[in-house]
Order: sequence, then C-alpha cells, then structure tokens
Amino acid sequence: MEKKTYYVDLASGSISQSRSSSAWNYEIEATDEEIIQLRKLFDLAFEKDGFSFIRAHVPYVPYHYDRENDAYDRLLAKIFAMLHHLGDEAAKKHIESLGILGQESAWPGED
Repeated sequence: MEKKTYYVDLASGSISQSRSSSAWNYEIEATDEEIIQLRKLFDLAFEKDGFSFIRAHVPYVPYHYDRENDAYDRLLAKIFAMLHHLGDEAAKKHIESLGILGQESAWPGED
C-alpha cells in the first residue's frame, strides 16, 4: 500500500494531510490502514480519558489503583509507539527523548 504524509496533533487527536491546516506535533508516513488504526487508538483514548475524568472525582480511589487510568496510559503508550514507528526522524528522536517506549507499548501492528 502507498504511504502518504500526515500531520498529527497528539492533544486533539487530529490527523491531517495538510501541513498548514492546524497545529501538529508529529509528521508521519502511513498507509490508509495504519491511519485507521491510529484513529481507533485516538478514539479509544478519548473514551478512556472521559472515564478517568469521572474517576478523578472519586477521592478514595488512588490513581495507581485505577483501571481506567491504567487503560488510558496503555493506550497513550500504544499511540506513542505507533507514532514512533511511522514518524520522521524528528518525531522518532522526540518520542525517544520522552523515555516512554517499552515492551508494553507495542503498537497494534506489532502485537
């Protein structure tokens, strides 16, 4: 499959082919199928983030004992791993500098 250039904003979950249409953090090269996988991860992370927001208002459950936060953290790790795999050199270096890549962060294509 042919790869195209996309521009990804992590905070908003936006994926665009236009470099100038909106703010972006990472430039990636991806197939249509890979973009569909990335979009699914962003959608799931948005859903999990909503659950963790609700959980945040329950003070008796510490963050490190919370399944919703754990699921959200795992999804972010998968997103970063996928962005690292598909990203340009600048994206790869930035993600590596964050120190978040690890065995549990395999992107969906590597599972």
